[in-house]
Amino acid sequence: MQDYPYRFSVIVPTYNRLDELRELLPSLEKQTFSRERFEVIIVDDGSSDHTESYIREKQEEGGLKLSFFRQDHKGPGPARNKGMQQAKGEYYVFIDSDCIADANWLRAYDEALREPVAGFGGPDKVRADFSPLQKAIDYSMTSFITTGGIRGSSEKKLSKYYPRSFNMGVHAGVVKKIGGFGTLRHGQDIEFTHRIRGRGRTVRVGGAVVFHKRRTSLRRFFKQVYNWGVARINLYKIDKGMLEPIHFFPFLATIATMIFCIFLCIRPGVLWPLLPAVFGVLLLMALHGVLKYRDLRVFVFIPLVVPIQVLGYGLGFGSALIRRVIFGGGEKTGFVKHYYQ
Repeated sequence: MQDYPYRFSVIVPTYNRLDELRELLPSLEKQTFSRERFEVIIVDDGSSDHTESYIREKQEEGGLKLSFFRQDHKGPGPARNKGMQQAKGEYYVFIDSDCIADANWLRAYDEALREPVAGFGGPDKVRADFSPLQKAIDYSMTSFITTGGIRGSSEKKLSKYYPRSFNMGVHAGVVKKIGGFGTLRHGQDIEFTHRIRGRGRTVRVGGAVVFHKRRTSLRRFFKQVYNWGVARINLYKIDKGMLEPIHFFPFLATIATMIFCIFLCIRPGVLWPLLPAVFGVLLLMALHGVLKYRDLRVFVFIPLVVPIQVLGYGLGFGSALIRRVIFGGGEKTGFVKHYYQ
């Protein structure tokens, strides 16, 4: 049995995210898990800010076993692969730079991995000091009422659990057998997890929490969920097992919304009475969000965010479905230019 210097290699891809790293790294310093048993690898994807100088300062402080590597702007997948090539841990653990690790994050993983597993992941949550928009996006992404069950974020899963790259891990030996992240611009973590699942058990560790500072504008959020819809069809073209009936629901909801709007214009007298029911559902979600986060401000944002998520994903899914499946076209990429704007 191979002897590993570290239990975990924490790999962080980053690109012009200095402000986020200033929050992430202190959270790793505060881990209740022994610092002697994990290393942190930062892979800079060609940042133009002062990321490197900040990491060098942290290395001089000596609080973490911290390594830094730099590459030309190739994307998060190649950055994670570069991190794995340098890693010395038994398990590779990925966290995004826009996350903050709970103090018990690595300890929870360590306790859950008493029996060997191929892969694992944990949930993402928000902190009380996050903005109301970030809380509303978290509600839309993790609530069972919306798509939390589809994504595996909810305890009540409606589909197979696929850990996502903002909080997931894999055994080093599995990576040697299956290789690293693929070339998909979006959805590469799902494809990577799909290969991991083929090598053994993949578990969800509820106590391994990261606090995820999601897209900070409605425009960015729409681009993100649109690209996820596109990615699902691209994944299907790689392996049909990565598309389940549940993934059609946002697309069907989008079609239903379009039909409703058309008939609302044609026969307003018939459909106008249904509008209060639609708004009523959104208001109930908003009230549920207020109770969940104990923040009255989310009441305004949830009725906006939930439709954007469903319709954005549905439009991306539908456009890729028509292009790739119906007309047999090549891979669709979604938003690439100005993706973070």
